[in-house]
Amino acid sequence: MLFFIVNFSNAAYAGERLAVSVSIANIRSGPGTNYDTLWQVNKYYPIRVIKKVGSWIRFADFEGDKGWIKNTLVQKIPSVITTKENCNIRSAPGTKYSIVFKTERGVAFKVIKEKGSWIYVQHADGDKGWIYKPLVW
Repeated sequence: MLFFIVNFSNAAYAGERLAVSVSIANIRSGPGTNYDTLWQVNKYYPIRVIKKVGSWIRFADFEGDKGWIKNTLVQKIPSVITTKENCNIRSAPGTKYSIVFKTERGVAFKVIKEKGSWIYVQHADGDKGWIYKPLVW
C-alpha cells in the first residue's frame, strides 16, 4: 500500500515547473551531496520535476538533460530560458521597439508579466525587457 502512496505523490509533482532561487546551484548525479556535481546553474534556471525523493528533486531541463537538485534551492517562480542564440530583449512588446540588450542561448529570466506573444522578463542581475515567446522554454 505504501508503494502506491509514494508513486501517487510523485505523480502529483511530475511535470511541475520550478526555478532555481539562489545565485548558483549544483546539479548532482544523485539525491545527495555525496553524489558528483554534474554542472551548475544560475538563478531563475527553470526545471521540470520528474520525481521527488526526500528533500531532493529529479528534474529535466530545457535541453532534456536530467539531474538532481536540493529542494531548498528551488521555488515556484515563473521563469523562462532562451533556446536560441542572439535573442533580442526589447524596450516594449514588439519588433518596432528598441533592443535593450541581446542574450545568448541558455540564459534564464524571471517572468514578470506577459502581453500577447511577448514576455516581460528580469535577469538575476536586474536587467529587464521584453522577449518574444518562441525564443524561450
